[in-house]
Amino acid sequence: MSFSTPTLFIFGGPPGVGKTTLARRLAERWRALYLRLDSMEPPIVAVLGDDTADIGYRAAHGVARDNLRLGHDVVADCVNDVNVTRDGWRDVALGVGATAVEIEILCSNPDEHRRRVETRIIDIPGLRVPTWKEICAMRSDPWPRDHLIIDTAGRSIEECFDELLAHLAPLKTPKSS
Repeated sequence: MSFSTPTLFIFGGPPGVGKTTLARRLAERWRALYLRLDSMEPPIVAVLGDDTADIGYRAAHGVARDNLRLGHDVVADCVNDVNVTRDGWRDVALGVGATAVEIEILCSNPDEHRRRVETRIIDIPGLRVPTWKEICAMRSDPWPRDHLIIDTAGRSIEECFDELLAHLAPLKTPKSS
């Protein structure tokens, strides 16, 4: 059994906390469309240069909106460090009558977070990832409403994913194969 309306799973959190790994797993498990802003931005930057403002978000919103209207669940994977981006995703879902589930991923252990950032493998050609120093300088708005928080510090990705699924279980079950 699942919701009668499609769901937009809105992931947010700083780079290097495990957000993409968890978002991908959820998309696979839920058989949902997966939108990763990091995959959309390099081609945009290649054409328009570095000053792309929010073009990646706007393009991703359009794809999400179309797929939610078709009844597909969507997983949005991006930093979402300010409320204007979080609100934008939520507005996309609510604008088409979909459910919005906001999920913050964090790593509360700075040493572990730094190690992840400095050893991660980049899987997108042309993607420029922030350095540890740049990540430390990022300032994130506090989340404006209740949301799910998964702390990945000191835990395996499997443990974190199981926690995520446990929180989502009362809301919705994955589509069957």
